[in-house]
Amino acid sequence: MPISPASSGSSVRLDRVTKAYGSTTVLHGVDLALAPGELICLLGPSGCGKTTALRCIAGLEQVSGGRVLIGDEDVTDVPVNRRDIGMVFQQYSLFPHLTVVGNVEFGLEMRRVPKAERVARAGEMLEIVGLSHLAERFPHELSGGQQQRVALARALVTRPRALLLDEPLSALDAKVRVRLREQIRAIQTELGITTVFVTHDQEEALAVSDRVAVMEGGRIAQLGTPEELYRRPASPFVADFVGLSNRVEGRLDGDRVTVRGAQLPALAGEHTRASAGAPVTAYVRPEHVRLSSAAQRGAPGSLSAVVVSSGFLGPIRRTVVQFSDGDTIAAQHAADAAFRAGDTVEVSFADEPVTVAPRA
Repeated sequence: MPISPASSGSSVRLDRVTKAYGSTTVLHGVDLALAPGELICLLGPSGCGKTTALRCIAGLEQVSGGRVLIGDEDVTDVPVNRRDIGMVFQQYSLFPHLTVVGNVEFGLEMRRVPKAERVARAGEMLEIVGLSHLAERFPHELSGGQQQRVALARALVTRPRALLLDEPLSALDAKVRVRLREQIRAIQTELGITTVFVTHDQEEALAVSDRVAVMEGGRIAQLGTPEELYRRPASPFVADFVGLSNRVEGRLDGDRVTVRGAQLPALAGEHTRASAGAPVTAYVRPEHVRLSSAAQRGAPGSLSAVVVSSGFLGPIRRTVVQFSDGDTIAAQHAADAAFRAGDTVEVSFADEPVTVAPRA
């Protein structure tokens, strides 16, 4: 069956949106704009406001201030059933008494779409999610990943203006999660549907997004491409939350920071509040820490350390070493460079920009 792409997605915008529950404010004037067909992840720890922001877009929460716009329409006061959005939750919420195709058709039936069109559109969507061969099965006969694909097909079959995904993969095991997130991204790209994807999993967010909004305390701490967030975090919070970072004591010297004798470029931002020579904390990525055998000549300015542990992670290893003063630092390197606990190694740093913050 040929696959007909959905109509182009609509823009989605939060305009200075606030949300309060009594005296507790959960969202503080959030501004966020999605271009038609864009996928943005809302990423952050529990309680940061990401799910509340999604529910405000959906109409499941009434905003306390600001506006929600889908396309050119202000939907702030429009009920959820008239916003023309599709939603997929962590719980699959499939109707147990309906077959797969019956679940997918349900939204079309509620919209009084003629039967022939319902059948055609549901069949088309099941083909897109790769479940045509399971159309007559019931939900209890499916795996978790298959059930979530049915939920995705049900959300998309109505051709919504936007798709909202609230932790849709968190109940699945690791391998299924990776496979399904790749399928979701491929389907979203093919259909061109504007998508907001809520997750607390940084790897998931970086893997599927056009842009990521990292949320902290009801505000967007940084909005950017996955590469921008990882390589140039705007704050210590983002550097600490997105990816792994070593917190290393250093001293600021202009636009560079001295870390254990090495001078590294300091990213603009928090460090500008510290005066020259002030103590700071530098956030150094493990892949920018270089290790070499003590028997080999280390890089200029390298330091001796002792291996505490080294873990094999498939294509890479993560090795933790300890300096003579007791401080430790983690390095990430190729798996064929094996170090054992107790080995003496030479440590140096790549000349890569680091985030810094004033140290109390």
